[in-house]
Amino acid sequence: MPSPEIRPHIVALLCHADFKLRADTNTWSHRSGRPFTEAEQATALSATKDEFEEFGAQHQRYMEYLHTKEESPNTLQSFLAPFMEQLTEKTYGNAVELMTKGDRAELDRILGLMLEPARPFTPYAF
Repeated sequence: MPSPEIRPHIVALLCHADFKLRADTNTWSHRSGRPFTEAEQATALSATKDEFEEFGAQHQRYMEYLHTKEESPNTLQSFLAPFMEQLTEKTYGNAVELMTKGDRAELDRILGLMLEPARPFTPYAF
């Protein structure tokens, strides 16, 4: 939850911004390509240092999520390796049989990262 001095609507606008100045409107635009209105541009430019830092922290957490998602195939191999080493017949099903409930939860988390499409960068979601 944002601190009281941080205005969530401004952080949300910053999260949707593409910070390249458009020559045709002299404004930033939304990541969708739609130019900011003059009011949106004024609102974004009114952001405080704390609001830009909050945006930066959220963006950093999103980039960490993307990195974790990108690394998930390697994570899966590393996770399964100790189970496979214990098996004569090395199959996924046999490995799962050796797992505790916690191991299976971690396996589900890793598989979810691999199989689900990447979530978009959304304010206050990361």
